[in-house]
Amino acid sequence: MRVLGWLVVVLCVLLTACEEIEQAAEEDTENPALPSSETGKVVDIIDGDTIDVRISGEVYRVRYIGVNTPERDEDCYSEATNANADLVEGQTVTLERDVSDTDQYGRLLRYVYVGDTFVNAALVADGYAEARRYAPDTAYFSYFQELEDEARAANIGCHPYGVFVYP
Repeated sequence: MRVLGWLVVVLCVLLTACEEIEQAAEEDTENPALPSSETGKVVDIIDGDTIDVRISGEVYRVRYIGVNTPERDEDCYSEATNANADLVEGQTVTLERDVSDTDQYGRLLRYVYVGDTFVNAALVADGYAEARRYAPDTAYFSYFQELEDEARAANIGCHPYGVFVYP
């Protein structure tokens, strides 16, 4: 009799789980999400935090989430751009979305990986980018902030130029 009681409990749990899975599947078909990641080949380096990537035969401009590098008219622009190129030029990259798909300029907003290298984080850790909070895409902001604090303390990358403004 005890075994029968346990079987009833297990059956109830399974039925509840199946109903929840079915409900989640219905919600997903009503509001299909964009893929959370894709891969592509880097075809051009625009600057320290922007690249062009060929994905399934089409080229997309990609802006790195959570970081900012010096602009064309600022000190350390070339160094940051070269650091980015050293990490991604000609490489196959994995692009990971946060919340937003694109910015106001139509660029894909992504975290970028080359193999196990988290490019956004590497640029901050090496001092070529500063952490920037661009809501709602903030999944790694605290991590980037820690890396920036360490790079600033070590006075590496672009930090000696004084291009990053601190509160």
